[in-house]
Amino acid sequence: MNRIKSKRKKRQDSGYKQLKTKLLLVTVSTMLFSVIGALMLYDFVFRGRFANFVVGFLSHVVYTGKKDAYELARETYRLLIRNYLDWYFMGGILFLFAIAQKIYLNIFIKYFAEINRGIDALVTENAGDVILSQELAATERKINAIKHTLEKRKSDAQLAEQRKNDLIVYLAHDLKTPLTSVIGYLTLLRDEPQISQELRCRYTDIALDKAERLEALINEFFDITRFNLTTLTLDRERIHLSRMLEQLASEFHPILAERDLSWKLEIAPDIALVGDADKLARALDNLIRNAVSYSYAGTEILLYAQTEADRVKVMIQNQGKTIPPDKLEHIFEQFYRVDASRSSATGGAGLGLAIAKEIVELHEGTITAASANERTIFIVTLPAYMSSV
Repeated sequence: MNRIKSKRKKRQDSGYKQLKTKLLLVTVSTMLFSVIGALMLYDFVFRGRFANFVVGFLSHVVYTGKKDAYELARETYRLLIRNYLDWYFMGGILFLFAIAQKIYLNIFIKYFAEINRGIDALVTENAGDVILSQELAATERKINAIKHTLEKRKSDAQLAEQRKNDLIVYLAHDLKTPLTSVIGYLTLLRDEPQISQELRCRYTDIALDKAERLEALINEFFDITRFNLTTLTLDRERIHLSRMLEQLASEFHPILAERDLSWKLEIAPDIALVGDADKLARALDNLIRNAVSYSYAGTEILLYAQTEADRVKVMIQNQGKTIPPDKLEHIFEQFYRVDASRSSATGGAGLGLAIAKEIVELHEGTITAASANERTIFIVTLPAYMSSV
């Protein structure tokens, strides 16, 4: 970390090298101007030139036309100026210094004005990159990097908002189908008292199935609200990860059997880490559900867990449609769905993977995805608890 900071500082220093050089030249030039000006003023004031200039001015302008104008001018110079030459010289030095400082500060402040214009461009969201003086190339790059980051964040936020709005429309539409079915079958059961037991069981099963689907859709609405209104915090404790993964795998057996899927478990014993057990279970549950939803029937889902050095590596791999690279890079964004055409039977609000990523990163871990040859794999790495369970 220190090495990275050192390299970054060196790059910044080299980026401002031109500015330092120019400011040094301006400083030296200003000092030379002041020194030369002071010497010329000294020569002018104390070598008689100033006296000749003042006496000549007084005799030809102030006392012009008067008798003994030259003598009057000399007497005036002696009384008003000659006795105070030191003060006049100091005043001249201060005047020269003020001019030199004004020139220096104008050049110096010019760079602040440029930086302020660059910041204003960020605030007003002007189109195009910010352009500064060549000496401020490093600042220009930094401002433009911030500008591009803000633009991307704004674009991502707008896209996420649009996805959320689209999903709400889809979910609202999907709510009608199971609700209509539930009402329809319950109405049949109410209006047909003589219906056979077999048909009654069939209608009840269909109504229950649609009601469960309705519950799942309502839960998606709650997921959208929770994700936007709450900030995840961790309640850390020591976790037996191997046992957690085995339990999750066991809970999914009925779903896998229903979809003609099977487990391939490669979970090392006694893997331990420190974290929030409930939230970590939720993240892994989301990843497994994603694998189940997009697996081909009759295939295996690999659940792998192993400790590697000071990290825990968890892999979930399924066989299904390959995710294109352009979609894979957005897969952890909230409200993003690989399959844009929403189906009532598969897919969710597009929050599962986004929530999983947030939880993993809160545990100081990483999560990545890869997809090729009809195999998709999610890899989670987490800090290991360096002690036996």
